[in-house]
Amino acid sequence: MSYYFYNVDFRNLYVSFRNQRTKMIDQLYQAFHNSTGVSTDTRTLKKGNLWFALKGPNYNANAFADEALSKGANYVVIDDACYAKGAQYILVDDGLKALQGLALHHRKQFQIPFIGITGSNGKTTTKELVRDVLATKYEVVATKGNLNNHIGVPLSVLEVSKSTEIAIIEMGANKVGDIAELCRYAEPSHGLITNIGKAHLEGFGGMDGVIRGKTELYHHLIQRKGKIFVNSNSEILRNIAERRMESPYMYPNSDDYFSACLIQQHPYILFEMPDGTQCKSLLSGAYNFDNICAALCLGTFFNVPQQDMLKAIADYIPDNNRSQLLQKGSNQIHMDAYNANPTSMQFALQNFAVGEGKKVAILGDMFELGKDAEKEHAAIGALTKDLSLDEVLVCGKMMKYASEKNDTIAYFETKEILAQHLANNPIKDAQVLLKASRGMALETLLPLFDN
Repeated sequence: MSYYFYNVDFRNLYVSFRNQRTKMIDQLYQAFHNSTGVSTDTRTLKKGNLWFALKGPNYNANAFADEALSKGANYVVIDDACYAKGAQYILVDDGLKALQGLALHHRKQFQIPFIGITGSNGKTTTKELVRDVLATKYEVVATKGNLNNHIGVPLSVLEVSKSTEIAIIEMGANKVGDIAELCRYAEPSHGLITNIGKAHLEGFGGMDGVIRGKTELYHHLIQRKGKIFVNSNSEILRNIAERRMESPYMYPNSDDYFSACLIQQHPYILFEMPDGTQCKSLLSGAYNFDNICAALCLGTFFNVPQQDMLKAIADYIPDNNRSQLLQKGSNQIHMDAYNANPTSMQFALQNFAVGEGKKVAILGDMFELGKDAEKEHAAIGALTKDLSLDEVLVCGKMMKYASEKNDTIAYFETKEILAQHLANNPIKDAQVLLKASRGMALETLLPLFDN
């Protein structure tokens, strides 16, 4: 049957469109194979890169195409014909969609395991632990840093080469549908959700939205009969596994697959394997024990020898303001200021409070909580009242609500006012926790603890 509307054959039009798209992807893939990698930033571009112009809300990246070529790009991908000047300019309808389409085409060339990792907390730490464990036996490519969004995931996929044996793709989300989108062009064959917590509540619209959004990874893997690794310490994830999955791989408490026992969580995690072998890591907190066990579970699945796995865990050094312990003068800083949400803030405070010595918690605002912001900040204030803490200092507009729940909290409207207070009242001989959302940048306070 043919469908006509105003003499237009939409079936043939679709075929024509599909053929044009295939031709464009083939052209891009040829350029990709002739390049030294992919870049979207002229500041970090390397000679021979294939450069994509990705427009932002306040700038037209096409205007930087000439600069990209002058810095050594082999080709530039643009989506504005006004900037096309020759054979090195590849014109597409949409630069971002072209990048994503290229990543999907590249992904389909491989039959190797692609491990998708998402969750409300601990994605990056888990990804790095999994990477280090598997790298003891395999050639591994993993997401760099936290490039886990609709741009970072395609770039990570395009890092995979013929020598790669396992790819690890970190996936972030701010709203329902984000993980499903990332799965469309990363096509994970294996995956795990670290946990479900109160992160990005504004975008997700509440905890129900967080659960729906994060479990999109499970939906993808179930539909494709992929391998799913489930954190049995998460009641939400455990219940989903029991209802919907035939044979998930459970950790860290599993009678039929992987288990380990947490012996000590502060100041560093000490744990024991089923055969009695113990391992000490440089991470702290029960929440990081779950992340460690995720890596060990995957290592077990991929037949990495236990001694190699445990050495990789013991050698892992946290950085980039995540779960770091830093010595500053007479103070030991528990630096966990890369990001924060109500769940991670709660975990960090509870773990910090069980330590010894003088304990000072310095907290900043948690962002992207929407209508729940006042309630969640107040809950953190109430929590601090029940913990063994010597001092609690908070800063930011929303942390005012935390201070109202605990009259011993010292409240400062801005980080700058807090910094002045610390300069005038130096902290000495203390354990200090720094925790806040990324936008607060509490790491800038570090020089004030050299006492």
